[in-house]
Amino acid sequence: MVREPVIKGEDDPEDDFSGSEDTWHTGYMADDAEYDDALRPQRLSEVVGQRQVVERLEVFLDATRKRNEPLGHLLLDGPPGLGKTTLASVLPKELGTELQITSGPSLSAPKDLLPFLTNASHGSFLFIDEIHRMPATVEEFIYPAMEDFRVDITLGEGLNARTVNMKLQKFTVIGATTRSGMLTAPLRDRFVRREHLDFYEDDELIEIVRRNSKKLRTEISDDSAFEIARRSRGTPRKANNLLRWARDFATSKADGRITTEVVNRAFEMLEIDQLGLERQDRRYLETLIKTFSGGPAGVQALGHSLNIPADTLEDEVEPFLLRCGFIQRSPRGRVVTMSALEHLKMSLPDSGKLFS
Repeated sequence: MVREPVIKGEDDPEDDFSGSEDTWHTGYMADDAEYDDALRPQRLSEVVGQRQVVERLEVFLDATRKRNEPLGHLLLDGPPGLGKTTLASVLPKELGTELQITSGPSLSAPKDLLPFLTNASHGSFLFIDEIHRMPATVEEFIYPAMEDFRVDITLGEGLNARTVNMKLQKFTVIGATTRSGMLTAPLRDRFVRREHLDFYEDDELIEIVRRNSKKLRTEISDDSAFEIARRSRGTPRKANNLLRWARDFATSKADGRITTEVVNRAFEMLEIDQLGLERQDRRYLETLIKTFSGGPAGVQALGHSLNIPADTLEDEVEPFLLRCGFIQRSPRGRVVTMSALEHLKMSLPDSGKLFS
């Protein structure tokens, strides 16, 4: 098992970005090149979006400081790229403590989790990403650690085996999951707080793009920030990836500034349209319209027609199309909507019929 490095959370003056913009440009970020591409916020006050979640976490943190005790266990759930890891990395900095990072799939046995538990200091954090993928044996092993801050270790085998009860420092587990329904009820109930992260609005993504363009030392126009934001599918991670692509394109094909013209050319090369539909999304819709006359069509049939596995369509393509209202799921299969036809500027074949 490969352990992630421990991230210190001391409240260094260099790490405080609450000052003026000029100070921010000439301080920590300017001196440390490794943070050029580290676009995550460093403080809770810098987090854009998820305002209700952030406000509740601020109350959680404030009460913890006043009582001078470790933070209660926290579960963060929601689709990928919405900031679960960001929030998990910000909270230790707010309390000036340490953070250990691991993931559910890497904890194949209780012995893999033990070093994280024994190395946890008082008030420190253990972040477990994709916690729903922890094996049952590891999940049961962590129960007494979360509730009573102890672990039972069996030494020896057979008749000579004995159990040693080891006390742990009081620490906080932050779990992150994209599939909260796969968590068992005993594990889910051991988290004091549970927060769900939703997709972002365009104005929130515009602010994220503006802030991160400064961190990347790239000039960007307001219109360009909007063009990036509306293609980001409500996801900050997607916005950051598109911002980096626009920066690379501007550096290679223009004078380094991200303008509306540069953005449009950059996304035309990526084949991403104004709503964020990619080539594979449009192929899906076009196949549903042309081959299946708008539907209904089963996902297996669509997968065979596109030469794409059905589970890939269900996990990667369909969720965004459903959010956009471009397809519907009926008992008989997938059906294209009028909104999709209008967006693609297509019509159903003469023999086609749009089912509701």
